[in-house]
Amino acid sequence: MKHAKYFSIFVFVAVLGYGAVAFYFLPLATFQGELTRMALLPETLFGWTKPQPAIDPKWMLQASMREADVLVIGDSFSDSRVWQTVLTQRGLKVRTESWDSMRGVCADFTPWLRAQGFAGKYVVFESIERNLVDDLSKSDACQRMQYHPNPRTDTPRFPPAVSFDVNQGNYAGKLSTGIETQLNVLKYERLSRSPDFKSWLLPNDVRMARVPGGCELFSHASCNDALFLSYDKPEEIDAGALENIGRLNARLEGITPVWVFVPNKSTAYLYPLKQFWNEAERRFHAPNLLRMTQQAIQAKTVDLYLGNNTHFSTTGYLLMGDEILKAIQSR
Repeated sequence: MKHAKYFSIFVFVAVLGYGAVAFYFLPLATFQGELTRMALLPETLFGWTKPQPAIDPKWMLQASMREADVLVIGDSFSDSRVWQTVLTQRGLKVRTESWDSMRGVCADFTPWLRAQGFAGKYVVFESIERNLVDDLSKSDACQRMQYHPNPRTDTPRFPPAVSFDVNQGNYAGKLSTGIETQLNVLKYERLSRSPDFKSWLLPNDVRMARVPGGCELFSHASCNDALFLSYDKPEEIDAGALENIGRLNARLEGITPVWVFVPNKSTAYLYPLKQFWNEAERRFHAPNLLRMTQQAIQAKTVDLYLGNNTHFSTTGYLLMGDEILKAIQSR
C-alpha cells in the first residue's frame, strides 16, 4: 500500500509537471507564417500586427475560360486571387490557372487556348523571381501543351486575414517544436544584442537579416530584423530570360501578353539595384514591380511583405494589382 501511494504521488507530480511544461511551450509551436514555421521562431516576435485591408469575397470569383476577359497563369502569388480583385472591381472577368496545370507556354499555346474557349485579349504570365528563369526556359523548350487539371482551380478562395493575435497560440503542436522554438528565441536574443549583428542563417532555408529602418517598414515586435529565404540570390537575373520572353511573344499571335515578375522579398529589401525589371519594362512593357516595391518602401509602407512570410501582404497585393491594371490599360 505504501509503495502504491508513493507511485500515485509520483504519477501525479509527473503529469502535473508535464502539463506545466506543455502549457508554457506548446503555444510556441503555433505558426501563422511560413517563414516563422520553417525557422521555428515565434509569432510574438515576427508576426505582423498592423491590420490589413479587407477584401470583399465577391471580387474573388473565378470566371470560366469562355467568359474570361483576362487569363492569369501564375504561382502562389496569383493563387490567392487577391491582386486580381483590382481587375474584377473594374469590371474585368478573370480566370486564374497555375503553372502546375499549364506546364508552360508551349509552341501551340495560342491555338490550344482558343480551343479551350478563351476569347479574351490579355494573358498575364506571373512568376516569382526565384523561379522565373526556369519557368521561361521550360516554356521556351516546350512544343506541345499538356494541360493537367487541378480540382483546386475552381475552388472558391477566401479573403486573407485582416489581423491575427500574435499571442493566441494553441496546444495542438508538438512539445519538441515548442522547446526548439524557445531555444531559438534565446539564441536570437544573444546574437541580436551584438552591435555587429547583420544576419543569422537558420534551419530550413531561412535567413534573418537586419534591415535598415526596419521598424518603419515592419510591424512585428523584432522589426529591426526580417526573415528571408536563404537561397534567394543577390546577383542580377540571367539576361537569357529576356531573350526567352521575346521568343515566347512570337507564339502569342492575337494575344496581348502581360509579363509579371514578382521580386523576391530579399531583392525588395536587401538587393534593390537589379536591372532586370527595367529591361523587361523597356522591351516588353512588363509592369515594373521592383520599382513598385521601392516606391512603397521609400514611402514607409508597413508590411509590404509580411514579416513572417515570403509573400506580399494584402497591401502589397493590391499595389501589384494596380500595376497590372495599368499595364493592361496601356495596351
